[in-house]
Amino acid sequence: MKRIVLLFVALFSILSGCTKKEATRTSGIDTIDNTTHFSSTYFNYGFSFSKAKLISTIDGQGYDISLYVNTDNLPYRLTLQSDNLRPSFYKVGDFADEPAAKTAFDNLKTVTVQQWQDMADPVTDNQVWIFRSGSSNYTKIRIVSTINEPGQSVDYGECTFQWVYQPDGSSTFPGK
Repeated sequence: MKRIVLLFVALFSILSGCTKKEATRTSGIDTIDNTTHFSSTYFNYGFSFSKAKLISTIDGQGYDISLYVNTDNLPYRLTLQSDNLRPSFYKVGDFADEPAAKTAFDNLKTVTVQQWQDMADPVTDNQVWIFRSGSSNYTKIRIVSTINEPGQSVDYGECTFQWVYQPDGSSTFPGK
C-alpha cells in the first residue's frame, strides 16, 4: 500500500511539474476598434505585436498601435497611431484588390524605409504598411478590412489586419 501511495505521489509530482509554455505568436489576423471602455477612467484597447494581443491604453503594458477616427475633415478617416512618440509608419502601397495586396504583403521580405510617418493616415482596405516599434522591431501589416461609421455620440472605427512581427529586430521578415 505504501508503494502505491509513493508511486502516485511521484507520478503526480512529475505531471504537475511539466507545464508547457506556449510561445507568443509572431503573426496573425487581428482586429482593433476605437470603442471607449470605462472602469475608473476611460480607455481603449491598442494592439501589441510583441505580446500578440490587445492591451488597455491605460494599464502601462505598452501597446504598439491604436485606432483613431480622424474627424478633422470630411470624409472622416481611420488612422493607426503608435505609443512610442516617434515616426513609426511607412506605407508600402495601396492595392486595387485583396489578391494584389496579399501578394505585395507576402513578397515583402526586407524593410527599406527612408522617411517614416507619424501615423498611418488614412487607413483603408488593401493597403500594406510597415510599423517600427519603440525598440526598433518591425512589423509588416496588411489592412484586410475597415469599418468607418458615423455614430450618435462617437464615430465608430474598426480595422482588421494581417501582420508579421520580426522579434529579433532585424530588417528581414522570415519567408513562408
